[in-house]
Amino acid sequence: MINLSPEIVTIIMMGGILLGVMTGFPLALVVGSIGLIVGYVLLGDAVFEIIYSRVYSLAQSYPLLAVPLFVFMGVVLERSGITDGLFSALYVWLGGFRGGLALSTVIFGTVLAVCLGVVTASVTMLTLIALAPMVKRGYSKSLASGAVCAGGTLGILIPPSVMLVIYGPMAMISVGKLFMAAFMPGFLLSGLYLVYIALCCFFHPDIAPPVPAEERAVPFLKKTVMLAKNLVPPVLLMLAVLGSIFFGIAPPTEAAAVGAFATILLSIGYRRFNWKLLSYTSLETLRVSSFVLLIGCLSFSFVGIFISAGCGEIVESAILSAPFGHWGAFGVVMIIVFILGMFIDWIGIVFIMVPILSPIAPILGFDPLWFAMMIIVNLQTAF
Repeated sequence: MINLSPEIVTIIMMGGILLGVMTGFPLALVVGSIGLIVGYVLLGDAVFEIIYSRVYSLAQSYPLLAVPLFVFMGVVLERSGITDGLFSALYVWLGGFRGGLALSTVIFGTVLAVCLGVVTASVTMLTLIALAPMVKRGYSKSLASGAVCAGGTLGILIPPSVMLVIYGPMAMISVGKLFMAAFMPGFLLSGLYLVYIALCCFFHPDIAPPVPAEERAVPFLKKTVMLAKNLVPPVLLMLAVLGSIFFGIAPPTEAAAVGAFATILLSIGYRRFNWKLLSYTSLETLRVSSFVLLIGCLSFSFVGIFISAGCGEIVESAILSAPFGHWGAFGVVMIIVFILGMFIDWIGIVFIMVPILSPIAPILGFDPLWFAMMIIVNLQTAF
């Protein structure tokens, strides 16, 4: 074993993660190898006990059972195409306005966020459905891609977000409380995106021309029925998942199971359910969930070694010593998360940084739930 000061160990471990990720290595391998090597050098054979206890503790976390269920729900909706008709309905309603397709994209992304909870699925669907029509009709490529990215990443914030499910156990906060707290920021952000697009298109009409009238010449009654019909799946899912949580019928984990079952029923009702869909969805759920849990286990072990080496106290004292009191310290936390989001996926940030940063909130006098929501909003940087 080698004696190193906690300051040196902090620099080695955190710097090693950034360097490893920036050079293209998978986050799980980077975090796991750094934790194991540094831990063995500092703590000897005790590092294996830390890794075992942390992995076992994470595997026993009941709320994390919701992760594969929400992933399953999102993949079924993505592959079955149940929500595809909603964009067509929004296209008919808003296509006549300047920027109408970009507005439709953000609104569709908001609805997908409520249904899917998996950001990659939302962004993929928006790219396939919305990007080509905007570019084809003369939209600025930056506005079109910006609308897709902004609308698609709302799924990280608006419940039922997989990130909220993972964040809760890491910060020792109820997932149900996070779901309720995330509603207002999520829809506020969606509204601000819509306002921004509308103002952009008002002052720069050439970047988003309206859709020709002949392409949207649909009778009022027909397009109203089209919109109402395509709103049924997201409304039913919202009632199944979020309704059961908010009305106290079921906690988030059981509500995730209800949502997964509801998507199966919807796909059967829309005649989209078949063996191919079930097979693909099961394999994709297994792949994504394994990916999340592998990063989680190795990152959680890394944090255990990091704290055992006294590095957590170094980070805490560095943040608390920031100028301008508790608001200065809060600003430092936000900057750290913002910068990390440019290089590391949100999964790694949640598993690595949240257990280190969350205990600082009560010391600074901030409500832990409010503090968590500020970090969660900031974590959109990771996308």
